[in-house]
Amino acid sequence: MKGKGKGTGALPVALILLAAAGWGVIGVFSRPMAAAGLSSMQMTFVRSVTVLVCMGALLAVKDRRLFRVDIRDGWIFLGTGLVSIVFFNVCYFTAIQLTTLAVASILLYTAPCFVMLMSAVFFKERITARKVAALALAFAGCVLVSGLAAGGITPKALLIGVGAGFGYATYSIFGKAALKKYHTFTLIFYTFLVSTVCLAPFVKLGQAAAAFAASPGTVWPALGLGLASTFMPYVCYTMGLESVEAGKASVLAFFEPLVATVAGILVFHERLTAMNAAGIALIFAAIVLLNVQGKEK
Repeated sequence: MKGKGKGTGALPVALILLAAAGWGVIGVFSRPMAAAGLSSMQMTFVRSVTVLVCMGALLAVKDRRLFRVDIRDGWIFLGTGLVSIVFFNVCYFTAIQLTTLAVASILLYTAPCFVMLMSAVFFKERITARKVAALALAFAGCVLVSGLAAGGITPKALLIGVGAGFGYATYSIFGKAALKKYHTFTLIFYTFLVSTVCLAPFVKLGQAAAAFAASPGTVWPALGLGLASTFMPYVCYTMGLESVEAGKASVLAFFEPLVATVAGILVFHERLTAMNAAGIALIFAAIVLLNVQGKEK
C-alpha cells in the first residue's frame, strides 16, 4: 500500500527541517544517558526499540493491512535497517573514537554528495547548479559550525567516517524506493524491526538494565531520545521524502548541525563563536537557495 499522494508547497520541506531539528537535539538526551553509563550502542538500541514499539502500536490501531509486505521487497528493509541504521551508527560511533567529534561530524555530512549521485543514477534526479551550490554552502557551514579541529586524520578514521556518511545517505535512497510501493509507516516499522533484531545481540541488555536501575531518572532522557529525536524525525523525514527529491532532502538535513549548535548554547551554555555564527548563516543561505522559486539549470 502506498502512502499519500505527493504534495507540493512548503509542508514537505517543513517536515524535513522538523526532522533535522529532532536529530539536532540528540545530544540533549544522549549526554545524561551517557553519564548514567549507557554506551552509544545501547542508546542506539533504545532508539530502535522505541520507534518499533510506537510504530507497531500505531499500525495496529490505524490499519493492520500496513503490516503487509511482499517478501521480494525484503532487500529494501534490510537496506534501511541494516545499512542505514546499524552500519551508519557503528561507523559513526567508531569514527568518534578515532578522531574528534567535529571531524566525525564533517565526514558524516559527506552524505548529501552520495545521495545526489545515487539519486541521479537510480531516480534520474537532475544534478543542477542550484543543488551543487546549496550543497557547497551547507557543507562549508557544517565545517564552520562543527569547528574543524586542528591536526591530522588517519586513513582508517577517514574511511570509517566517510562510511558513516554513506550509510546515512542510503536511507534517502532505500526509503525513496520503498515509498513507491509502501506507506511511510510500513517503511519505518520494518526499518526499525530489522535494526532492533540486528543490534540486540551486541548491546549487553543486562548492563543497560542495571544502568537504568541505578539512575531511574534516566528513563526521561531515554524517552526523549526515542520519541523526540528518533520516532518524530524519521516519521517527518520519510513523509517529506515522499514529495521532495532525495538529493534536495539530504541537503535540507544540514539544518541538523545548526540546531545542535543552538541546543548546545541554550542547554549546555556552550559559547557561540564567530565561526559558529558564520556556519549557521551559510546553512540558512543553502536552505533559502534550495527553496527559491524559479527554473533550475
